[in-house]
Amino acid sequence: MKIAVPTEVKAGEHRVGITPVGVHELVRNGHEVLVQRGAGEGSSLADDAYVAEGARIVESADDVWGEADIVLKVKEPIEEEYHRLRADLTLFTYLHLAADEALTRELVKTKVTGIAYETVQLPSGMLPLLYPMSEVAGCLAPQVGAHSLMKEHGGSGVLMGGVGGVASAKVVVLGGGVTGQNAANIALGMGADVTILDTDLEKLRMTFWRYDNRVRQIASSEMAVREQVLGADLVIGSVLIPGARAPKLVSNEMVANMKPGSVLVDIAVDQGGCFEDTHPTTHADPTFRVHGSTFYCVANMPGAVPNTSTWALTNATLPYVVRLANHGWQEALHADAALARGLNTYAGQVVCEPVAEAHGLEYVDPASVIG
Repeated sequence: MKIAVPTEVKAGEHRVGITPVGVHELVRNGHEVLVQRGAGEGSSLADDAYVAEGARIVESADDVWGEADIVLKVKEPIEEEYHRLRADLTLFTYLHLAADEALTRELVKTKVTGIAYETVQLPSGMLPLLYPMSEVAGCLAPQVGAHSLMKEHGGSGVLMGGVGGVASAKVVVLGGGVTGQNAANIALGMGADVTILDTDLEKLRMTFWRYDNRVRQIASSEMAVREQVLGADLVIGSVLIPGARAPKLVSNEMVANMKPGSVLVDIAVDQGGCFEDTHPTTHADPTFRVHGSTFYCVANMPGAVPNTSTWALTNATLPYVVRLANHGWQEALHADAALARGLNTYAGQVVCEPVAEAHGLEYVDPASVIG
């Protein structure tokens, strides 16, 4: 197999689809790895490091895509990459199709076999390829929130915590999954007063024991969300429904009644966001104002720390990439039910039900494709 790793072109995206260690494993398994020149520079990974492990450096994006059996990326293709999609190509990357109708229709039109990192799901419900980036985004959220709370950045001028005799910032985390737990952990470490909300009582019980009851846990409901949001200095949205659009938990009316200078960080923006006023932003222009509050809605938050993110992502994706390369996508998915759940599009068909529902497209059972 020829596995191609192009340079990411989404604004502010400095991650790359594989590390030199990943190249070594694929070459050791008898495959050819093509890396676009400079693809790893944003992650502090030089071309020479890839070449040393057996990769071939390819000059242009058209060439690296054109030779590929499998394209290994980080972020979904954007419009300038659409002309490189083709029917005999397997695309393995984050797709987030439920929030991107244009890309969904393009993958259907070009008949690409699209396998999405974020819908690969173990029987336990764990999302192993989303997990590492959820960790990174969760750790970043309190940092960017604290930055935006500074007065010079339009915030209320509240410090997260650590000053005797002064109330700490009130941080509310919506969603107690991997992202929310990591966000709560960092916010707590910064001295904040942290509350986490979720509909899953087991996650809340885990929060109780993990943090020795230093993080408040509240069963999520419309009334509870409203009450907590209105009193918050920083709200972190980390709600996820695998493969589907995120539910809108914070309305424009709620924001209008929040404290002036409060901050809202929407980590769920890739899946449409869990705040009504969310729209994607970039690292170059990360925030916008709604009423008296600041929204931070960067759609590729882990791209801010690309070296850490690239290593973490390759650690998770590499075993699946090796299986796809060794056996071909159809046999690999047939043998691995978790990987099979990653299949979103094939031969002009949508085979992920939440994606089909999001855009009113016909859904085809993936079992009819995989066997």
